[in-house]
Amino acid sequence: MDKLLWMQCLVRAVETGSFSAVARELGIGQPNVSRHIASLEKALDTRLLHRSTRQLVPTPEGQRYYAQARQALDLIAQADADARGQEQPHGLLRVACAPTLATEKIIVALPEFLGRYPDVEVELRLGDDYIDLVAEGVDIALRGGVLKDSSLRARRVGTSERICVASERYVQKHGEPRQPADLLQHQCLIYTLMAGGGGWPFRQGEVHVQGRLRLNSLEGIRTAVLQDIGIAYLPSWTIAEQLRSGELRPLLSEHAAPRTPLNAVYAAERLLPRRAAVFIDFISAVFAATPGLDGNPIA
Repeated sequence: MDKLLWMQCLVRAVETGSFSAVARELGIGQPNVSRHIASLEKALDTRLLHRSTRQLVPTPEGQRYYAQARQALDLIAQADADARGQEQPHGLLRVACAPTLATEKIIVALPEFLGRYPDVEVELRLGDDYIDLVAEGVDIALRGGVLKDSSLRARRVGTSERICVASERYVQKHGEPRQPADLLQHQCLIYTLMAGGGGWPFRQGEVHVQGRLRLNSLEGIRTAVLQDIGIAYLPSWTIAEQLRSGELRPLLSEHAAPRTPLNAVYAAERLLPRRAAVFIDFISAVFAATPGLDGNPIA
């Protein structure tokens, strides 16, 4: 039982970044939290946390132990809930997703989700980079494209299309490309985190475009294309309003690549917590009502 308490202290210290927060939550006093984690480190003969006056940071060993300990605690909590006949989802749900998708589509829908499931806490990890779900202790990641990692499972929550767009002013000044290869004569806005080496896919194949401006943010690319800097290749749902208003013009529509799935992915070897399952159901319904993610073209 002592080791289970040690694990709880370590897990919540990593998640809250504070011994005092863990002490308040568990009702055991801050010195006891520190002592329990020290006992765990001694038993494992390894340092799990770097401590300073300002923050707690897990070591690489601590991060790996945290991910597995959190999984073990989740299984215990689920077993307890099942034994008591409790079906209401509960606990901390950690979700990783791209910043633009989170800020524009997910966060605005969260009040309904949190109201529906009052015992669930949500932690969003925003970033365009791919992360190791197990090592980072993340329950779900929302990712586009075909799943290739056999250590993960996926459930489709929507479909997304990427389209070429430019502002009317850019087209008036530089002309409109008629074939994908014509993009080589234009300034294109390069998304540095794009998979596949940066090639823009079309029905006939990829075109490796060039441009003087490179960004690691889809929101940044959207801003840049609206400033007439170049041609962008963006998910249609990020620019639905600008397409309807005429601020942006779709280009090369007849050459567009097929839509790609948007998936909720999770570790194959982990039991999917009920809080994660209901979140996937919820977000699937949100995306089904979102132009550009619902499988229909933007009008």
